[in-house]
Amino acid sequence: MVRKAKVTRSTSETEIEVVLGAIDGSGKYKIVSGVPFLDHMLSLMSKHGLFDIELKGKGDIDVDFHHTVEDVGICLGEAFKKALGDKKGIKRYGDAKVPMIDALASVTLDISGRANLVYRVEKGKEKVGEFDTELVEEFFRAFSTNLGVDLHINAFYGDNTHHIIEAVFKAFGRAMDQATSIDERIKGVLSTKGKL
Repeated sequence: MVRKAKVTRSTSETEIEVVLGAIDGSGKYKIVSGVPFLDHMLSLMSKHGLFDIELKGKGDIDVDFHHTVEDVGICLGEAFKKALGDKKGIKRYGDAKVPMIDALASVTLDISGRANLVYRVEKGKEKVGEFDTELVEEFFRAFSTNLGVDLHINAFYGDNTHHIIEAVFKAFGRAMDQATSIDERIKGVLSTKGKL
């Protein structure tokens, strides 16, 4: 069974299309959101999580990147939720630590149906190139809300803001890969309630 989904979102501010070609993929990606730094981070997430993702987006980036970044998070969260379906057999929990030169980040998550974000990442520089670094948290909040994932992101240290954010996205990809993986020993869902 190929776990995949397509999600589109059209508003007065953005037009986003996400094709999650395979959760159990090989890390192929084609990502063009109109926000180059976000594209770079999502490419890393896709590669390190082994997700096949195509994403096209355009938005009112002449205003700023906020609407596009948030709506991409919404669509990716919805795509994973749709592709996971009833969540039968998934490991549910994921945890990864990733170093990136001077930085170390950790992502721990639970695909429980309960949206929550704990984001403990020092702001560092306000911008990486033209990208407002505060938007990283907005992306993850939108993703968490729309998938229904309890998401804990910690950056322990780092001098270079780009490196810190890169470590976060790589760890996020790896943690998502772990949590979405099927374990044949799990009958139904991994919950005493019988539902996620």
